[in-house]
Amino acid sequence: MSHKLVVVISGAGRGVGNALAQAYLSRPNYTVVGTIRDGSAPGVAELKAAPKGDGSELLLVKVESASPTDAADAATQMRDAGIDHVDVLIANAGVSPPVVPLETVNPGDVAAAFGVNALGPLALYQACFELLKESKNAKFISVSSAAGSISNMEPYKAHVAPAYCISKAALNWITLAAHCGNKWLTAVAVNPGLVATDMGNETAKYLGLEKAPYTKEYSAEKIISLIDTVTRENVSGKFINAIDGKEIPW
Repeated sequence: MSHKLVVVISGAGRGVGNALAQAYLSRPNYTVVGTIRDGSAPGVAELKAAPKGDGSELLLVKVESASPTDAADAATQMRDAGIDHVDVLIANAGVSPPVVPLETVNPGDVAAAFGVNALGPLALYQACFELLKESKNAKFISVSSAAGSISNMEPYKAHVAPAYCISKAALNWITLAAHCGNKWLTAVAVNPGLVATDMGNETAKYLGLEKAPYTKEYSAEKIISLIDTVTRENVSGKFINAIDGKEIPW
């Protein structure tokens, strides 16, 4: 598979992850590895049936983001399938707990969100690290949220959702640490916009909107366009809004 670009996408069974996987599959000479929780989910069937570009192929591996071992097992499956490198690792899978203020949020909900949204991507990054090192142009992309910005917490009103926002702030830290510690790696945190998924629409209603403004396909298109152009020199180590390309403060 050395001649193919290999993209690993967590949470490929639904939402933005599903749209990302389908978009990459439509390109020629790609190997798309999608992590999924439930092989019987409708999005998985949709992904399997999606059109493929010439020479492109799909590998699905089971990863429960809260599991301490699933990511490592998935990396082993990838190697067993002949994958000897990873060009783009997209940590996309995530959960959004109920919006509860800091004063009353259940610490257990905070810990659960942290486990999926921060520790899950960390485990996936660690599991794929050696494969990333084999790429000629390795990229680690974390799908974060503007709500994870500490500097903009007040203008974004992110303080109202501590369980979610704490985990995304931690994911941002992990992304920047990957950039700082590896001079060969391009690492970028991406805000996908408010997307019309189950989670996005719930957030939109909380904000007084009828629904989220962006489709998962549009968000995926913007994210991929960003990934295509990012380099170590121009964007690595930054937090970028995929919709308009502007930098968000950490």
